[in-house]
Amino acid sequence: MDETGGYATLLFQVDDGVATVTLNRPERHNALNSTMAAELQRVWTRIDKDPDIVCAIVTGAGEKAFCTGMDVADIASRDAAEPGNESVAWDRLTPIQNHCWKPVIAAINGMTAGGGLHFVVDSDLVLCTETATFFDTHVKVGLVGGLEAVGLTRKIPLEAVLRLALLGGAERMKAEEAYRLGMVGEVLAPDRLMPRARALAQMIRQHSPTALALTKKMIWESLDSGLDAALEKTWQTIREHTAHPDLEEGAKAFVEKRKPQWAPYTGSFNGSGTASGAGTGTKK
Repeated sequence: MDETGGYATLLFQVDDGVATVTLNRPERHNALNSTMAAELQRVWTRIDKDPDIVCAIVTGAGEKAFCTGMDVADIASRDAAEPGNESVAWDRLTPIQNHCWKPVIAAINGMTAGGGLHFVVDSDLVLCTETATFFDTHVKVGLVGGLEAVGLTRKIPLEAVLRLALLGGAERMKAEEAYRLGMVGEVLAPDRLMPRARALAQMIRQHSPTALALTKKMIWESLDSGLDAALEKTWQTIREHTAHPDLEEGAKAFVEKRKPQWAPYTGSFNGSGTASGAGTGTKK
């Protein structure tokens, strides 16, 4: 199913339980402007609440760039687009920033700079092309390169983060180095990027949407606490989840050698173990 969804800077498609979000400003290397910032907040909320979507892919339009960060030209021309303006959702660009717990795959198809690194930090699986490069130009234009760099410290060694942040794009990290450091999980030929992303998404979408979302949520939230607190919270979530209908359905489907009819997940989970919308089964 192809949709524009009323977006000016994004392409949005839903096919067989998988949403594809394409940053669509190729003439500006898919740089983030105030319109895109607002539309990204809308699209992640939409994905989180849509019972027909199990997981998502985010990529960039064109062959040169995934996302080159904040569009300095846009910011310079519009006071309303300044990062400090509360009307612009500069801190709500990614699925994690919008508390979207459905699995997200980033398909990095070219240059990724500055704010584009947010998607590398906050996606669950990250693939890139052999031609992808990674760099950070915040300090080059007088901006503090903090948020992306702080997030990256959870994925790659500190010295590698400092190289990106302090060199200001004078050197660019190549795809092979990003893979060696663990910033991306796979490096692919350009024509294999989206087929591989879609193949992984189809593997993911076979599973219980609620179990997927809660598993992702527990893993990401564990990074914000010590191990003991994280394990206790996870055990509490597991205990609450035992009342969810997918547990019984998964066992029956296994015994009966058929595909499970999972309940949809629409962004909420209450203490009784029931996901929002769980009363209506969905075919997978």
